[in-house]
Amino acid sequence: MSIEAIWIGIGFLGQGLFFGRWVIQWIASERKAESRVPVAFWYMSLVGGLITLAYAIYRKDPVFISGQGIGTFVYLRNLILIHRADQAKGPARPSSQQT
Repeated sequence: MSIEAIWIGIGFLGQGLFFGRWVIQWIASERKAESRVPVAFWYMSLVGGLITLAYAIYRKDPVFISGQGIGTFVYLRNLILIHRADQAKGPARPSSQQT
């Protein structure tokens, strides 16, 4: 297997993860019958975007590199905001059901 074939596989893996995030978002929205963006969407965006960025760097494609590079900051920022909001809520408390 050539290096080129391996990098094409890496590129398709990144694109597959990047596409899969939309499937996750669609399923979450359908379950709630309203538009939802689950945390998994942002993690898949980040991982898929970084893998695709690596492929773009290998291909030396400045358009693709800039698009995926900027996207990485957006995905990280959303994950930071989600993490901060979770921390502000404090630890989850067990329900106080009477038995």
